[in-house]
Amino acid sequence: MGNRVAREDYEWVYTDQPHADRRKEILAKYPEIKSLMGPDPRLKWIVCMMVAIQFLAFYLVKDLDWKWVLFWTYAFGSCINHSMTLAIHEISHNTAFGNNKAMWNRYFAMFANLPIGLPYSASFKRYHLDHHRYLGGDGVDVDIPTEFEGWFFCTRFRKFIWIILQPLFYAIRPLCINPKPITQLEMTNVTFQLIFDILLFGLWGAKPVVYMLAGSMLGMGLHPISGHFIAEHYMFLKGHETYSYYGSLNLLTFNVGYHNEHHDFPSIPGRRLPMVKKIAAEYYDDLPQYTSWVKVLYDFIMDDALSPYSRVKRKLKGDVKQE
Repeated sequence: MGNRVAREDYEWVYTDQPHADRRKEILAKYPEIKSLMGPDPRLKWIVCMMVAIQFLAFYLVKDLDWKWVLFWTYAFGSCINHSMTLAIHEISHNTAFGNNKAMWNRYFAMFANLPIGLPYSASFKRYHLDHHRYLGGDGVDVDIPTEFEGWFFCTRFRKFIWIILQPLFYAIRPLCINPKPITQLEMTNVTFQLIFDILLFGLWGAKPVVYMLAGSMLGMGLHPISGHFIAEHYMFLKGHETYSYYGSLNLLTFNVGYHNEHHDFPSIPGRRLPMVKKIAAEYYDDLPQYTSWVKVLYDFIMDDALSPYSRVKRKLKGDVKQE
């Protein structure tokens, strides 16, 4: 568990990300894919149902013994809350109400944010679009770990701790890599969330609040679903910076596992990404892919060639227009 990883730097490349060129090529060959773009009318109802389920869970856990609160926090709440973060990911691409109702999407994301407990939907939108536009961009893409993470979490045990602490690093990384001025939408997000958290505590006590906050932290840490954080862009094979996963957990994660397809066509809702793969199968079938996020987590920890440094990184050229 004390072996140090071999990497001492990122995988620096001097080429553009592959997704824009592949998108153009696929659309030229299969223009019908454009019909898959646009909002998913089911998404808003699914999100409302998930929020209602968590509100019901808040009520049910308020009278449980603490041991059962903690059990259901990890067994159920963590799954729902992680799934809700990926609903917010979907909404950030305006797939709930469409591009013509952008502000509806922003406020709906704040509504979806409520059972997570921590205000992040407005900030996530700003940084996530930069991640798509400037994948691997030095100083812009905050999905890439910091120099400290790459340097310090360099043994199997430390990588294990790093995975547990993923929510913490995702929260502080933007402040280290690419801090931005706070917007009015972010302040509104914080205000709504604080009011909700205070009301929840005042109405039903500490147990629902612990269930909510701990569920979010555990669900994004050492959890089967959190394997997607590693699976999406960590370089398990040299020369490949985005990977797809086609397993059953896509049912809980709005098909975020179809990650090559998502980066090629970010305006297509997750529900329709399997159709992209089916139509343009020759572009995806031969790309490296995963069938288990749990195995991704295990391999990342145990493989001494992998570390937070195992990311493709590039210097950006020309004007960088951020959100």
